[in-house]
Amino acid sequence: MADVVILGAGIAGHTAALHLRRMLGRNHTVTVVSPNANWNWIPSNIWVGVGRMAKEQVVFPLAPIYRRKGIQHRQAKAVAIYPEGDADDSRGAVEVEYTGQNKVGQTEKIRYDYLINATGPKLKFEATEGLGPDAGNTVSVCTADHAREAAEKLAASIAKMKDGQPQTLVVGTGHGTCTCEGAAFEYTFNVDHELRAAGVRDKATLYYLTNEAALGDFGVGGMTFNQNGFETSSELWTSSLFREREVKPILGTHPHKITADAITYETLDGEMHELPYDFAMLLPPFGGHPIKAFNGAGEDITDKVFAPSGFMKVDADYTAKPYEEWSAADWPQTYQSVGYDNIWAIGIAFAPPHQISKPRKTPNGTMIAPAPPRTGMPSGIMAKVVAGTIADRIKVGPKAHAHHASMTEMTAVCVASAGNGLFDGSAAAMVMSPVVPDFNKYPAGRDMKETRGEIGLFGHWTKYILHFLFIYKAKALPGWSLIPE
Repeated sequence: MADVVILGAGIAGHTAALHLRRMLGRNHTVTVVSPNANWNWIPSNIWVGVGRMAKEQVVFPLAPIYRRKGIQHRQAKAVAIYPEGDADDSRGAVEVEYTGQNKVGQTEKIRYDYLINATGPKLKFEATEGLGPDAGNTVSVCTADHAREAAEKLAASIAKMKDGQPQTLVVGTGHGTCTCEGAAFEYTFNVDHELRAAGVRDKATLYYLTNEAALGDFGVGGMTFNQNGFETSSELWTSSLFREREVKPILGTHPHKITADAITYETLDGEMHELPYDFAMLLPPFGGHPIKAFNGAGEDITDKVFAPSGFMKVDADYTAKPYEEWSAADWPQTYQSVGYDNIWAIGIAFAPPHQISKPRKTPNGTMIAPAPPRTGMPSGIMAKVVAGTIADRIKVGPKAHAHHASMTEMTAVCVASAGNGLFDGSAAAMVMSPVVPDFNKYPAGRDMKETRGEIGLFGHWTKYILHFLFIYKAKALPGWSLIPE
């Protein structure tokens, strides 16, 4: 009998749990530790954030699914890992603090034979003064509750425009090291759609404030792709979308302070600016959750297990080197923890070896560097692959080869859709293969036959259908495992 513990129940953790339960007999336990009682299909938070969907359409409770599938669930957060066990037991252990199940504040040590860290990001709103819903100045779409609040404030802004009051709206990144620029881009697209649908676009000035040095960077260094048989760049492709929609981009920014009516930000040239606004949705930077690690003697080994960012170190090359020397070979293959062959980190929880986009500093020394995206499709692929590795090691033995899922070989699809009906909306769809460019294999870093961008109703249909398809999959309904990650 083996005990597998998974920290986190987002796309990565939940997917890993379902596949492990499918792959392993019931004599083995699968336990999910998550501080949240509900699962959230985060890509559709964008639609909640503009009032096109209700929160209830993008979340559902985890407990019924886990009861049905025979997965144990602890509504708790991990606070410490003991990879070598402790004085009471030589097996690894995770110390958790309950956030629900009528045990709030209580702690417990859960023993494991195999551990997956899929905790996702800590939303670091505190990194910028005045950023985020708690500060009360800007909104977010990172959670379903945040998105619902964003929709309410956007509706209030639109109501003012209907009364004849011009409004300045800002969408983008709230820190120079943010990731998920694609989500900010998609929300911009949707806000523009709502303004036009409400008949108030002429009353709105819409800004896209981003840490990207160029439009279309998206934290992946931009793309070169085929569009209708012509080679183009994601910068030109994205710029045309912004011009058509009269969105004003402000590039290479790091917000320093946000008040109720102004954003103070620095640009790559080191200049400081102030942007007055009425409504702002700015994403926070991500960090790892504050989990400690201790060896068998009780000594703190957090800095050996985790990077300074709080993300877990895996089989990547973390050697410090100039941007020009970065390569595809630096990226992890198996997501196995450094020094421990029974621990893995997947999705946002693993520490990338470096950015994909070129990091830049202002003359003042401020870092403006988009962090690499590791969400959505890549998270699901990593989860299934690591689940396969663990299942093989349980059934075959510890010498079973690890499954591989390098982001330097992984294709990802990003669909930025506005509107949520079959005939009410449009989409900008991008396919990149691979996610992390490999310039040794491809002259442009990516496969030109596979990397492409398209605009139109078909991509919108795809996004709309995927909303229902992936919620069906996450509920583990009949045939769920046949739906690709």
